Amino acid sequence: MTDTTDLSARWTARLTELTARHSVPGANLGILHRGELIAEAAVGLANTDAGIETTTDTLFQIGSISKVWTTTVAMALVDEGLLELDAPIVSVLPELRLANEELTRGVTLRHLLDHTSGIDGDLFTDTGRGDDCLEKFAALLGDSTPNHPLGATMSYCNAGFTLLGRVLEVVTGVQWDELMRERLFRPLGLTHTVTLPEEALRFRAAIGHLGDPPLQAPLWGLMRSAGPAGLICSTPREVLQFARLHLDNGVTEEGTKILSAEGVTAMQTPQIELPDPYILGNAWGLGWFLDTWDGQRVYGHDGGTIGQSAFLRVLPEADLAICLLTNGGDTMSLYREVFAEIVQELAGVTMRTTLQPATEPVAVDPADYVGVYERLSSRVEIVERDGGLVMLNRITGPLAELTPDTEQEYELHPVEPGLFVVQRPGMKSWFPVVFYTLADGTPYIHHGGRATPKVG
Repeated sequence: MTDTTDLSARWTARLTELTARHSVPGANLGILHRGELIAEAAVGLANTDAGIETTTDTLFQIGSISKVWTTTVAMALVDEGLLELDAPIVSVLPELRLANEELTRGVTLRHLLDHTSGIDGDLFTDTGRGDDCLEKFAALLGDSTPNHPLGATMSYCNAGFTLLGRVLEVVTGVQWDELMRERLFRPLGLTHTVTLPEEALRFRAAIGHLGDPPLQAPLWGLMRSAGPAGLICSTPREVLQFARLHLDNGVTEEGTKILSAEGVTAMQTPQIELPDPYILGNAWGLGWFLDTWDGQRVYGHDGGTIGQSAFLRVLPEADLAICLLTNGGDTMSLYREVFAEIVQELAGVTMRTTLQPATEPVAVDPADYVGVYERLSSRVEIVERDGGLVMLNRITGPLAELTPDTEQEYELHPVEPGLFVVQRPGMKSWFPVVFYTLADGTPYIHHGGRATPKVG
């Protein structure tokens, strides 16, 4: 048996050191290895203004890791014959109206789960606190212009998962929050996993922090309609209980079958290669993003809400899963250091390195890149300045109301033709910017998981 007390103490000390280095106010870490929770570590403050310390039972927002939970329930309904991966969504929601007839009639469950629908994902309209919030949100999607043709590329789609949540409500007759409790939280024996703020108030809960240095965020959470895409709050211990479900072929520790082994495998099967294979993974499955580290398969998901960041990675061949929940600062650098050390120690795996700017000059013709790229909530302008390229990014629409800094300017550092990296304020990591074209020749940028078309 692993000495969990010793390992937890060691990781508490190490996490204390690393959170200080990366200006992260509070962090909560869990490590699951060979079916056993071998370490937990909680450090720093869950709320700097209130002086609330982080404990292993502190709830953090897991953000978009919630998408894999919603996907798991969807795939269980596929097992039961209530949903079909490749049947049009209008077969379940005949009232659905999207931007054009092709999208309305053609979009399927698979398109929603692997982010290839073309529905612009960053629609963050608040449709209220009522149990009908997903129904109201789905009715708004007809006014949203697609950012790419159906199935033409991958673009991260929050709105598609809110639509998915509505699909689940219709086929089960159960509102999404209760459906998560019924299908996942209770069967997994989770006691510190919730979807609503009034439920989180029963526990010690973290709040996000923004900026450099990190200051408490003005808002705790997103609107209720974002639930299926990113409103679950939990602890690393309970997120890892969910991960164990997938390591154990869809069966809980007590022997309850939630998802078929075929469904588990399908979620980990590549559906589409990513235009940007450098930041998250090289492909997307159903719900999970997929990668390879040092020859070993990796699947996982990240989450980002208002000042909170969450990271989950699973290495199935090593029977290893790691969850890190944080509330501000340079969380990407913290994630990379923590996970690199853990996978090396427990699996003998070297984590894939990130891109760096080229060390030698790269021949770049600015005319190939300058212009305006735009989609819902984002307007990107690439301009030439002092012999180099600069990306001017403006956040627009409802998302701008949730973001304190709506305009950013980044210098584009070339890696190779068509591939650049930028460095965000307060972060040491480099983030890729990929220029590419669709099959029809339309120029696009892929950055932050989103595909943005050139419009001028």
